[in-house]
Amino acid sequence: MMKNLAAMSAFRHLGVLFLCVGVQAFSFDLMRDSAVGWHGELPCGQWACDCIFRRQTGCCCVANRFYQIEEETFKNLVEIWDSITHLSSDIGTVIDGMRVAFTATMRPPLYPERCFGPFTRNVPIPYSIIALNDGNAYNPSLGTFTAQRAGLYSFAFTTYSDIVTAGLRLYHMVQLMKNGEAVTGVWEDNREDAEDSATQTILLQLQTGDQVYVELVSGRYICNDHNQHNTFSGYLLYIF
Repeated sequence: MMKNLAAMSAFRHLGVLFLCVGVQAFSFDLMRDSAVGWHGELPCGQWACDCIFRRQTGCCCVANRFYQIEEETFKNLVEIWDSITHLSSDIGTVIDGMRVAFTATMRPPLYPERCFGPFTRNVPIPYSIIALNDGNAYNPSLGTFTAQRAGLYSFAFTTYSDIVTAGLRLYHMVQLMKNGEAVTGVWEDNREDAEDSATQTILLQLQTGDQVYVELVSGRYICNDHNQHNTFSGYLLYIF
């Protein structure tokens, strides 16, 4: 303990010397060299004051002022640390809010149906097998993604279909919807291929509460996807 106090006292004396001689470049080595090389009485100038050290040689009488500076510096450091802690908490909140991503696949059709559709109206495709749902913004029951924060989002979907029996045609039309409006889609209508697939990727600017989903157009159908090729995914790029 006494060694620590002596070291602190020596450091303060060196700091006083540094202030008194007017050295402009702050360097501990420079302070030390100045202290070792100084001869004679220390020129304290305006630092003289009434204190217990008044009759001693040097600038020891400014010790009280340096104690005050130490206390003020410590208080400032505490305030800075509190500010950093609050800032770190705010950053964590923002980062957590940006962790929004999902990917889901369509459940394979059961026999004897083997197909999803056709329907008499447009029907959202139920991508009910969840592989990822960070932020819980995707609802597998409805097949709908709901934006929890305004920002730029990336969405992608893949549509796959196979013919049920020889001679039938591939006949599907699938579209990505934003708040009930189609923004992009894929379609197929031919008897030449036994199977086919297509993928669409799009960036969308969403406001809080906007909904995005994929729907099958009425009268069309998707068949024989037993390997879960039909997928729907999305993620947040950045918030507004």
